[in-house]
Amino acid sequence: VQLQASGGGLVQAGGSLRLTCAAPRTIFSVFSAYDMGWYRQAPGKQRELVAVIASSGNTNYADSVKGRFTITRNNSRKTVSPQMNSLKSDDTAVYYCNAKQGLETNWGQGTQVTVSS
Repeated sequence: VQLQASGGGLVQAGGSLRLTCAAPRTIFSVFSAYDMGWYRQAPGKQRELVAVIASSGNTNYADSVKGRFTITRNNSRKTVSPQMNSLKSDDTAVYYCNAKQGLETNWGQGTQVTVSS
């Protein structure tokens, strides 16, 4: 699965951004079987989970983003998007899309999110 991430940028604290991860070269029936997630890595820190939406539609969020971020997927469009609201400076990081199925893990290129205070 090849993943393309987009939607990052510069936003003021309290603002919103919506990231999108697309898998244009994957047929939708294959895409729908993957658990899709977003991770982030801030300078000097390890990559951490932000949000995951399973093939079943179940979601899981990092405690730090609960109530602020909402992850959705559109299997027919082969996309997964976190809507990020009430952004904080601590949300500044490079965000990575991930597709996982069994032992297979695929990463997209990162997209920078910068939140100015």
